Amino acid sequence: LLLKILLLSNFVIAETIPTKSKILKDANYCIKDSQAQVCKELVSEIEKLQLLVFDQNRFKCQSSLLGLQSAIIEAYFFKNFSNERISFAIPYVVKNC
Repeated sequence: LLLKILLLSNFVIAETIPTKSKILKDANYCIKDSQAQVCKELVSEIEKLQLLVFDQNRFKCQSSLLGLQSAIIEAYFFKNFSNERISFAIPYVVKNC
């Protein structure tokens, strides 16, 4: 009984993998305001997805996600950094993922 409870509780609290459309929607929001909390959270969301596509040997998609993630990190942590790199990275995610 205890084993069943442990297994079921792990299933319930399992992390969800974000969809490409959610990541793109949030990335477009970050273009407008790179200091928003959603941008900080987006870095973790992209990390989950890029690890998943890595396991699927989808390396072009992984590289595109890493590029977008890097652009968001730079825009978030370097306040005077241009958000144009986020705009530049989005089409590669659309194309390769």
